[in-house]
Amino acid sequence: MATTDTSGAATPEPAFDPALPAAGTLERLTPLVRRRICANGGPFTASGTCSYIVGRGEVAIIDPGPDDADHIAALVAASEGETISAIVVTHTHRDHSPGARRLQALTGAPIVGCGPHRAARELAEGEFPHLDASADREHRPDRELAEGDTVSGEGWTLTALATPGHTMNHLAFALAEENALFSGDHVMAWSTTVVAPPDGSMRAYMSSLDKLRDRPETLFWPGHGGPVRDPRRFVRGLAGHRRQREAAIRARIAAGDGDVGTIVLAVYQGLNPALRGAAALSVFAHLEDMVARGLIRSDGPPRLDGVFEPA
Repeated sequence: MATTDTSGAATPEPAFDPALPAAGTLERLTPLVRRRICANGGPFTASGTCSYIVGRGEVAIIDPGPDDADHIAALVAASEGETISAIVVTHTHRDHSPGARRLQALTGAPIVGCGPHRAARELAEGEFPHLDASADREHRPDRELAEGDTVSGEGWTLTALATPGHTMNHLAFALAEENALFSGDHVMAWSTTVVAPPDGSMRAYMSSLDKLRDRPETLFWPGHGGPVRDPRRFVRGLAGHRRQREAAIRARIAAGDGDVGTIVLAVYQGLNPALRGAAALSVFAHLEDMVARGLIRSDGPPRLDGVFEPA
């Protein structure tokens, strides 16, 4: 997505890491997996959106990315002489799903995977959808996949895993033949994931982390950045980081910091100003979840501009 959006990842980590894979080149990662990274890099997308070609001869393309003509043309060229039997989409943010429609127009392949974009809850009175610019509301798959559904070709099978939280329609895909998982924006090695109400839900995100924690896969291929190695340990670390963040936010509430902006300045010290808006949304996601669990109180339904206090 563009750097003005907040649908990818954002934390105090630097926007770019020299170890991040480069955009614009096709790489064979494993016998069954190739990757091309779209040139849409930025603070929320690392070096760009990772599009994966799975299989040989008959292939699936996972997350064609934004509606970028050059990137889609490169994916088609990379699959020359092969049949694209499925265009697979993990979730409906504009850095992942719009390219599916351009790719379908060029190849005729069906779009499968996540369903239409949906929010975690209805808007509160006076609230606006903070990530509306990043949502791809035109996405309509030819086949919507649910937990356990599969899409397959010669020598490969992708099994859908429901992983809501970042978006409520988010799916990950297990590739049994290589004991790998395409984790979309749910788990990434380069940065933590933005969870922003009402588009996303911290409670759903944490539950989805728990779901992946004991998975058998030994390698995750994410929507941005390089692979997640030793994913069991990594996912445990992500969950621990979120619990620590919750504790820090709750401590600030107890100390009298009652609004999101003040909490962000206290908790995210040294944060790149470009990421402050995304940090505010993540703090709000924690606050909303803590209100629902009775740990803190808010002045009415939780809002980004609301006031919070100890329960």
